[in-house]
Amino acid sequence: MKHSSFLSVTDYAADELSYLFDLAIELKKKLKSGQAAPLLNGKTLAMIFQKPSLRTRVSFEIGMRQLGGYAFYLSPDEIGLGKREAIKDVAQVLAGYVDGIMARVFSHDHLVELAEYARIPVINGLSDFNHPCQAMADGLTILEEFGTLKGINIAYVGDGNNVAVSLMDIAVKMGANFTIANPAGYDMPEEAVKLAQTFAKESGSRLRFERDPLTAVKGANVIYTDTWVSMGQESEKAEREKIFLPYQVNRELVDAAEKDCIVMHCLPSHRGQEITDEVQDGPRSRVFPEAHNRLHAQKAVLAYLLGDSMM
Repeated sequence: MKHSSFLSVTDYAADELSYLFDLAIELKKKLKSGQAAPLLNGKTLAMIFQKPSLRTRVSFEIGMRQLGGYAFYLSPDEIGLGKREAIKDVAQVLAGYVDGIMARVFSHDHLVELAEYARIPVINGLSDFNHPCQAMADGLTILEEFGTLKGINIAYVGDGNNVAVSLMDIAVKMGANFTIANPAGYDMPEEAVKLAQTFAKESGSRLRFERDPLTAVKGANVIYTDTWVSMGQESEKAEREKIFLPYQVNRELVDAAEKDCIVMHCLPSHRGQEITDEVQDGPRSRVFPEAHNRLHAQKAVLAYLLGDSMM
């Protein structure tokens, strides 16, 4: 049976995730060759946004159009999720209008409640806990680069945030090794780590938790970073910039990794802070192919959840 929603990659088995990667690759090939893939003719997607976005909005809207469907944007002021109207009411109303919901929210609990009451697929476009759509684009990018995720050494440098959680999740599900280097007090949530440790035992992944970024990137095939100050943390900006300064991804750090190492960032980046121009624009950077893969990975998720038949 198909899954009803896409809230976390940990809800999916490794073979299911592999299927989604294969589907993304096939859809990407069809797009490049000019072939239509109208898997979602007549289907509609409501896109709920509590946070602003470039990649999430454009990739989902264009993705639905390329699949033959239609997506529309709902701003924070239009819904007031959980404020103007109860979440379960929003879910049940939209379920009578559309075939799926994508939500980009602050609280992960809002997504869980939407999925509980909607009775149609709900896709996590980002929450304060995780970012599974980004992880699918990340996994696709690594797969295209190395031909596999199994045994690939991924080093994440920076805040143990929602992006780090989902990157760890896709790693342990697909057999990649995951290391994070972050300052004390900025660790990933304990429940996320415990769950990842369980899946790592099944897949053979190795998990490492470090404070020193140079130690973390030793042997790395992938170095990954994200902003030091996420949306909603603006009051902590000055303090975070001081604390995270030793965690900048710069030439010295990249040179300490494997020669085939690639550098990734979910964007938006703050150039000169968590990553230097020299690295982001350099030959090892896969930042923009990674961003473009949001489109293809999400099209696979959309086709899987909303489609009546597969390719």
